[in-house]
Amino acid sequence: MSAPGHHGGSAVAGVSVVICVYTEDRWEDILAAVSSVRAQSLAALETLLVVDHNASLLDRLTKEYKEAEGVRVLANAGPRGLSAGRNTGIAASSGEIIAFLDDDAVAERDWLRHFAEGYADPKVFAVGGRTMPVWESRRRPAWFPEEFDWVVGCTYKGLPEGRVRVRNVLGGNASFRRSAFEVAGGFATGIGRDGDKRPLGCEETELCIRLTRARPDAVLLIDDRAVIHHRVPAARERFRYFRTRTYAEGLSKALVARSVGAGKGLESERRYTTRVLPAGVGRGLRDALLARPGGAGRAGAIVAGVVTAAGGYVLGSVRARRGGATFSVVEIGKDADGEGAAA
Repeated sequence: MSAPGHHGGSAVAGVSVVICVYTEDRWEDILAAVSSVRAQSLAALETLLVVDHNASLLDRLTKEYKEAEGVRVLANAGPRGLSAGRNTGIAASSGEIIAFLDDDAVAERDWLRHFAEGYADPKVFAVGGRTMPVWESRRRPAWFPEEFDWVVGCTYKGLPEGRVRVRNVLGGNASFRRSAFEVAGGFATGIGRDGDKRPLGCEETELCIRLTRARPDAVLLIDDRAVIHHRVPAARERFRYFRTRTYAEGLSKALVARSVGAGKGLESERRYTTRVLPAGVGRGLRDALLARPGGAGRAGAIVAGVVTAAGGYVLGSVRARRGGATFSVVEIGKDADGEGAAA
């Protein structure tokens, strides 16, 4: 499946990196993200900056990287949103492996090298990494449980360590073999974020489940040596955002379950809810009894997170059954509604 490697000595024929961007408010973050890719020990074949329906940001980035070799700036060719932006990047890319990096994150120097190593096995179709939070306040809020670091787009307590097989990778720090998109199609639009609305997610979960249905022998890995550092702004350190994000996760999970069935769609969540979270509540209560700061707050936040996510899931399920939530899967590179034609 893999062509002989000729870029940077990897076992794969080049890695394209896609960074989806949408706001000039993250200008410095975007520049830092691109710089981290250009400093990789395994050189990227190219870095694609996909701008989500923001003409001034598109113009500014085009000027910024006009002379930069290996950096291309292009407009999201599909509807507004992260999924369509990623699909645009996939269609325009030329690497055999396509890696995704959040616009407010920086990758460690060996990030791509660890991704590429995973693809030596032709059965591997996706490799994800570990995402570490960089709190704007310089320290984790005492009440914020590590089990819920996914709320701020980071690796959470309860995920297995090392290089392990998983149901799905997490989209802000992930890579896929190009043939994964040929087999399963692109990211579904209508599940994930579109910049302005509620902070939905799960589009990568739905894609990964769809992929393993199409190719039951496909292996998906997380390698926790492939590390990125993800900025957490002050607004996301507050309980209000925590509550909004967990509720949105419930809504998203309902769409995923509607798409791929509750069995696969909630497989990992059952283990997380029945084992990881009760252990987290226990630790929080123990810390509270020992008068350690934040213990009661963490236990309470875990309970609140479960309740709000469950509420979102119930409402999302009702909406999905009534047909109030729709999403679509785009074939990559087939010029479907213009999304596959990005160049």
